[in-house]
Amino acid sequence: MTQGILARYRDRLPVGAKTPIITLGEGATPLVQADALARRAGLPKGSLYLKLEGSNPTGSFKDRGMTLAISKALESGARGVLCASTGNTAASAAAYAARAGLRCVVFLPKGGVAMGKLVQSLMYGAEVVEVRGNFDEALALAMSTARREGFTVVNSSNPFRIEGQKTGAFEIVEQLGAAPEYQFMPVGNAGNITAYWKGYREAGPGRPRMMGFQAAGAAPLVLGRPVLKPKTVATAIRIGNPVSREGALRARDESRGLIGKVSDAQIINAYRLLARLEGVFCEPSSAAGVAGLLKIRHEGYPIRGRAVCILTGHGLKDPDTPLQFAYKRKIVAPGGKLRL
Repeated sequence: MTQGILARYRDRLPVGAKTPIITLGEGATPLVQADALARRAGLPKGSLYLKLEGSNPTGSFKDRGMTLAISKALESGARGVLCASTGNTAASAAAYAARAGLRCVVFLPKGGVAMGKLVQSLMYGAEVVEVRGNFDEALALAMSTARREGFTVVNSSNPFRIEGQKTGAFEIVEQLGAAPEYQFMPVGNAGNITAYWKGYREAGPGRPRMMGFQAAGAAPLVLGRPVLKPKTVATAIRIGNPVSREGALRARDESRGLIGKVSDAQIINAYRLLARLEGVFCEPSSAAGVAGLLKIRHEGYPIRGRAVCILTGHGLKDPDTPLQFAYKRKIVAPGGKLRL
């Protein structure tokens, strides 16, 4: 039986004797060496790795934090759980709440959630509330509803989410034998970069520079102010006012890293390169960190040592985006001759 992160890292997490363990076997995701992509970035063989968080049970990194958040909600006698989401948090919350037998309500920006994520929430039995607005507006409504109705919020403002997500850093250190010199990742609500930095600080000596990238149309941390109407093809990071802003900036500054921005065109280019060069299909937002790597390398930024790119969600989360591209396809009749 596959152990989840609460069993594997129990001594590093706020799990007590009375904490019920709600798990789907999350964690232990692959770390894949990416030599073809390294060549494209002008890096030596064996220096670039991809952490495939889309291999978690609901297809995204959110499961790491949700297993702990739902376990602690059940321990506290919560009436139910609630979140706002661009899709992945909702899918994860719904799955783990179903496992725990808890009521789950998810607030989603209407028209702003990829189909693969929406159907997950529905199938897991979540009560879906579509908000005529963006994620930040959905979050404000979710928070006020939670306070009024007495539900536990399982967005990244919940500290147990950050505690669970920090285990990704523990795994990378175990898989490489030491922390990498650089970590590249997407930044939306900024909980994940906050969590990874916490994990690296707890894992021991040797910490990477944290290199976070936002979509250019949703880059409040780069601009230094909220973005009222965030726009990007990368729906999972279409967030204009990150909850974990301070944690992300602390991770950037303490690690001597950076938080930059990449265009939608750069995100889509990286998204397609990952599939074509490495056989890795991630959702578009996951490719923001890789897009950032390619961008700064093109600009001459030096990278010495090993780098890990965090791919936060599986490509099947967003089945519509690939259909927008032109492909070479042929139609033949049965028994016909085909020249290749």
